[in-house]
Amino acid sequence: MTETSYELEQRLFDEALDHPEGPERDAFIRSACEGDRELEMSLRQLLSSDGDASAFFESGAGTLTELVSSAPISATSATNPVIGTDIGPYRVLELIGEGGCGSVFLAEQQYPLRRRVALKIIKLGMDTDAVIGRFEAERQALAMMEHPNIAHVLDAGSTTGGLPYFVMEWVSGSCILEYCREHRLTTAARLGLFVKVCHAIQHAHQKGVIHRDIKPSNILITLKDGQPVPKVIDFGIAKATDIPLTDTALLTHNLQMIGTPAYMSPEQVERSDMKIDTRSDIYSLGALLYELLVGQPPFDPHQLTRSGLGEMLRILRETEPPLPSSVLSGLPQTALATRAAERKTDATGLLSEVRGDLDWIASKALEKHRSRRYESAHAFAEDIGRHLSYKPVVARPPTRRYVLEKWIRRNRTVFAAAVSIATILIAATIVSTRLHWNERKALSKLRLSEKMQTTLRHEADLRREQAERLQLLSEAREKITQAVVLLRDGDFPAADAIVDGVPLIQPSPEGADVFRRLADWHAFNGRWNETVERSTYLFQINQLDANNVPALDCYRVVAAALEMGDKEGYDRFRNAMISRFSTSTDVVSMERIVKIALLLPADANQMRQLDPLIERCIDSFQDPASMARDSAKNFLWRMVCVSLGEYRRGHFKQAEEWARKSLEVPTPNRERVATARILLACSLFHQNRPDEARTELSLANEVVATKFSEVPNFVKGDFWPDWIISRLLLGESGQLVR
Repeated sequence: MTETSYELEQRLFDEALDHPEGPERDAFIRSACEGDRELEMSLRQLLSSDGDASAFFESGAGTLTELVSSAPISATSATNPVIGTDIGPYRVLELIGEGGCGSVFLAEQQYPLRRRVALKIIKLGMDTDAVIGRFEAERQALAMMEHPNIAHVLDAGSTTGGLPYFVMEWVSGSCILEYCREHRLTTAARLGLFVKVCHAIQHAHQKGVIHRDIKPSNILITLKDGQPVPKVIDFGIAKATDIPLTDTALLTHNLQMIGTPAYMSPEQVERSDMKIDTRSDIYSLGALLYELLVGQPPFDPHQLTRSGLGEMLRILRETEPPLPSSVLSGLPQTALATRAAERKTDATGLLSEVRGDLDWIASKALEKHRSRRYESAHAFAEDIGRHLSYKPVVARPPTRRYVLEKWIRRNRTVFAAAVSIATILIAATIVSTRLHWNERKALSKLRLSEKMQTTLRHEADLRREQAERLQLLSEAREKITQAVVLLRDGDFPAADAIVDGVPLIQPSPEGADVFRRLADWHAFNGRWNETVERSTYLFQINQLDANNVPALDCYRVVAAALEMGDKEGYDRFRNAMISRFSTSTDVVSMERIVKIALLLPADANQMRQLDPLIERCIDSFQDPASMARDSAKNFLWRMVCVSLGEYRRGHFKQAEEWARKSLEVPTPNRERVATARILLACSLFHQNRPDEARTELSLANEVVATKFSEVPNFVKGDFWPDWIISRLLLGESGQLVR
């Protein structure tokens, strides 16, 4: 199979990480790229981003604040004294934008490599330690975001003047509104770009990140292979610098607005930050769509600013924006003609494009009550897709006429052919007999009526099911929100009671941490039924990413199921995991599947599927790149995994050798040592060495017994599934070695 450019970049990136930074890595890059300058530049940028992200996300606030410049900086100064100065490794080149939270500069990173970045300096008046602390709290979610339509956050720190700054990927391009206007994009083309923005926001929401500051200036358009690609910038920064939007917090010390009111959701102007969730971004996306359609936001920004703070808050909370088509029809003819020309159409065509579906879609996204908005950015994008495909949209009530019009628009050729045939048949029946004509006409009407009735019944059933599902999702989201607050206060029993029975219709990424903490809490107290229930929710959330094995949460599911004796449930789960990931080429994924699938003896069919994975795990110890990339902990656990695989295959001598290799390296990981000794004991027994087997089994039993009495004796830092697995294998070996 031919390797794609993306796969080539990914492979070379992984291999380059195996070489230490400096001349050795540079030599590898030049050799691997074989003179391909574009590939070499792309690879160096990936390696630089990896280094920057690792340094940034693994460092604490104390380290970040040490990145200071040589002179105090005033980001709000009219003369911009920051230009030409150095901030950490960055030389500031020019001012490229200003906003309520700070100024954005084009800067050049001088080491460890040279590249251009966007550097945003936060204004005076914001607490540096608080900003950096909150950004550190989001580092795990930000580190996981990898999407072609999201500009990455690379670095952060503070100047000697105490002003926090953020370093982002520099996107060379104009904002989405300017690009659409300059290139006279049609309404359909604008919607196509907007759908990509929705996909980027959905990706962030699945990782638990809320943007909070979606607006045209934060959506830049760059070109790739001659095609426009939207890039969402300032991800995470809006949340990291966010403060409650009270009457005083909405203004800075010099009465400058923080954020853009025209794009703020009603809940963002409330006093409680707890009310803001992913649906606030849906509102802001609706405001962006509104401006893409008609050329202006739902509320006039100048009018909001002039009306005063109190009136502005009232408008955002209570006033419904006009329909996009109403805004267009109310424009002077010259202005309407200009906006239509910017979309390669005329005034009548523009009104026709916007009126109807797009009015309904924009209105649903801009609902004051968030429960009536789209439940996710993905659902928002899907409704836009339905409109572009001439299908009925969710936002609009499914009247008979509307459903029929959409069907006809979607099936123009079929409909035109049907009309032609009907005309010919009618003419023929008129020539033959009036009676025959009437009969055919009646039959045609009957068939059309039956088809329409079937379509309408189907649409009605879909709407009813969707309404019921949305109600369940709304109730589940409310319970998850309450549980987050209770867990923050340490009230685990109350949080567990609230989420009990939450439906698994559409697992919420925001609920992942809730169910993970509750699963661990139940496990630490020996409540395995509840542990399985909570871990199952985590497994379904991890299935949102079909490219990776959700190993840690899978361990929770299988360990808890086996602890409570559910061998049938474990076997079903094992078969599903083997079927889904048996063709994986990632050694870490292969190791985890082997370990999960062989906790109990497998049948012949299962072993046939697992044999290649076991062999590839063994081969990985001969791969220098894999050996260099693995941590010592992963390296030793893989030896235990191979020992388990060889034991299940009946290769007892090889199982003994791998278990002993794992035990040769001292380690504080006692559960791994216990598991290795158990496998060693079983292998020795099958080689007719019972005395040695009993000795190893006794040593393993001493370790495992320290963790289990009437209830598990887990401590903070224990990964309890590994202890459960050790005890499970100990029980199996005890039946064997008596």
